[in-house]
Amino acid sequence: MKRIAIQGVKGCFHEQAARLFYENQESDVPGIVECSTFDGLYRSLDKGAADAAVMAIENTVSGGLLPNFELLRKYDRKIKGEVFLRIQQNLMALPGQRIEDIKEVRTHYMAINQTREFFKDYPWIRLVESEDTAKSAADVAAEGLMGVGAVASTLAAELYGLEILAESIETYKQNFTRFLVLDDSLEVDKSKVNKASMCFTLPHTPGSLAHVLTIMSFYGMNLTRIQSLPIPGQEWQYFFYVDIKFDDYVRYGQAVAAVRPLMEDLNVLGEYIAAV
Repeated sequence: MKRIAIQGVKGCFHEQAARLFYENQESDVPGIVECSTFDGLYRSLDKGAADAAVMAIENTVSGGLLPNFELLRKYDRKIKGEVFLRIQQNLMALPGQRIEDIKEVRTHYMAINQTREFFKDYPWIRLVESEDTAKSAADVAAEGLMGVGAVASTLAAELYGLEILAESIETYKQNFTRFLVLDDSLEVDKSKVNKASMCFTLPHTPGSLAHVLTIMSFYGMNLTRIQSLPIPGQEWQYFFYVDIKFDDYVRYGQAVAAVRPLMEDLNVLGEYIAAV
């Protein structure tokens, strides 16, 4: 059984993503290594406390997790896969209660932002920010808190013995988070690889990025994401993080060879099979 590092506690969306990926890969529920920070994921890998990690990188509502792009560049761990998970927020509490009995709800601030519309119909409920959705559920269960609810995943309700009072209470139902799989032991079939992530810098000259993108387009590369982050200490210089989808691995290799002379510090972060 592989030990998978996640940011958060058991029952969080990171664990759901890890289960979704590895149960399809190995037909086995992965062991979970809880980490308080995203940087902690990499430390767990470096110390041998975890065999692999699953890390959120972007969300369809809130956008990219910018510090995590920097972690991809900082640590030498290749992306070996990805998972898209629909983020379904659920109101839960100790069994035997109704929504009318709940006076306080604890959850992560992002979950509060995603569910404010729902709670407008329950003005007596006070929303309290916490550090993690699943930990909120765990605390309600561990402390036996009657009259206090949590907003978290269905997995959290199952693990901590809570009853779901209202399911899928998020305002935007098409709310997906993309997670990256960092697993050096995972062998990816090159014949099925159709996506790559890379990071690079460019000379500070007019049209340098446009030139690269034009060449990529010529080779049939589909740029699905581009993110720029400033380089500390270098004015108006940026790291560019891009995701590319393609149908032909050979053409992809030709495209990279063609643009490499135009780039500086090119780092292929991973070549893997696209989830969608």
